[in-house]
Amino acid sequence: MMNARPSFGPSALCAALVCAAVPCAAQIQTAKVTGGVVEGVVTNGIATFKGIPFAAPPVGDLRWKAPQPLKAWSGVKKADDFGPAPMQDIGMAMGMMGGNKLRVSEDCLYLNVWTPAKKADEKLPVMVWIYGGGFAMGMTNTPMNDGVNFAKKGVVMVSIAYRVGPMGFLAHPDLNKESGKGSGCYGIQDQVAGLKWVKDNIAQFGGDPSRVTIFGESAGAISVSMLAASPKAKGLFQRAISESGGSMAPVKYGNEAGQNVPCLKMAEAQGKAFLAKLGANDLKAARALSAETIQKGGGPMGHFWPAADGETILGDQYEQYEAGNFNDTPILIGTNSDEGAMFSRGGVTPEAFEKQVRGNFGPAADGILKAYPHATGAESSQSQKDLFRESAFAWHTWAWAKLVAEKNKQQKVFVYYFDHHPAGMQGSTHASEIPYVFANLGGPVAPTPEDVKMSDLMHAYWINFAKNADPNGPGLPVWPAFENQGRQTMFFDAASSARPLPNLDKLQAFDAYYAWRRTQAKAQK
Repeated sequence: MMNARPSFGPSALCAALVCAAVPCAAQIQTAKVTGGVVEGVVTNGIATFKGIPFAAPPVGDLRWKAPQPLKAWSGVKKADDFGPAPMQDIGMAMGMMGGNKLRVSEDCLYLNVWTPAKKADEKLPVMVWIYGGGFAMGMTNTPMNDGVNFAKKGVVMVSIAYRVGPMGFLAHPDLNKESGKGSGCYGIQDQVAGLKWVKDNIAQFGGDPSRVTIFGESAGAISVSMLAASPKAKGLFQRAISESGGSMAPVKYGNEAGQNVPCLKMAEAQGKAFLAKLGANDLKAARALSAETIQKGGGPMGHFWPAADGETILGDQYEQYEAGNFNDTPILIGTNSDEGAMFSRGGVTPEAFEKQVRGNFGPAADGILKAYPHATGAESSQSQKDLFRESAFAWHTWAWAKLVAEKNKQQKVFVYYFDHHPAGMQGSTHASEIPYVFANLGGPVAPTPEDVKMSDLMHAYWINFAKNADPNGPGLPVWPAFENQGRQTMFFDAASSARPLPNLDKLQAFDAYYAWRRTQAKAQK
């Protein structure tokens, strides 16, 4: 008797051939988006789309203008490589950001998507990453910020690029006349344009446009703070995460310590001086200069910052929050214990520390000196680092949390304090939490079991927040919402748990300083 053999009809045979070439449960690999069709790459069940344009290239006459609509393309655009990073100092960026195959260009307005979705109607939570870099550098193609591990946990992850340095934040009176509005905020406007693209297109990748979390670190976290108070970003996101950032200080009119956002008049004066130094007498001449000439003229860091243009950034965010004028979402925010170590030198004498404090902090100096021990050189050096932590990061985070807890009874605030010491590093320095959040622990030093445990914990909290507007979940230490009475904060350390807010005496000393500065700023208006 012959062995029975299965028989295939034509339809079954075609189906078998298709399944042999492409997995039957295929991921989304092509998507129709603003401008045309894009095709990504599928690896291990995750579809990655790199280098999708979300606005017209800001070159030529579009230099120093708000992002403009794309021109449609024909055919299918391959989305298999990152777009260029924005114009910046390559040496500085490679050294500080760990850039991967760094290319820079004015033509930089591209974003990237990682998605686990198999079909467009899955309505997965969306997380949009905004990179840091002091508003002078940054890129989306660093391995540390790869979104694949978020996608593996059911999140559609997006990273967006924005202009930095003089290309992103140069203000000038002629630019105001040209636009009929303010100037000096193009990088933040790029972020808004990226978020509008997400709202319009992310459903094509299985994402839910009504469940978008923006998150960033350092200048990216400051950007999150600015977007949280900007009418331009209203309705474009539903949760916000800020890692070591905030912009709650008054607008800057001179050389005030701990204040970064310049008033428009100050930013215009800086822009005029900058173009004059380059020999550009008008905007036509300035736009005729090469991007490399402009970047070189700004120097490695450039000292350009988003200006209070009156449109994107209205002014003092602290006052906006006091008035209840902000985008009403849950927030998850925090700082690292050794933020200042990267920025502060050692060898500070008690005399030098006291002179610095009295020279910078006016009538609040006595309170600050009382809060920061400085009887010895070791104490003074440590206090200088901690003072930078509060003035640049921690006070802004606390003020933001405090105001939302006071003004917003519907949405929750979750505050953290990262005090885990990564393998091979001295302390919990600025940006050291990022690989834990992304679950990308690669580096020159192999991660320890404690590193892996910390990454699993933080990665889970961030994903839960994106999914549910609350970081808590099964098997995790309870993270209570921050309230001004209890001030509970999640400590990420060897015994991660909720405890009272740290360094409260230092934060209160700076609260008095910034209250005085707000009074001074009102007199300048």
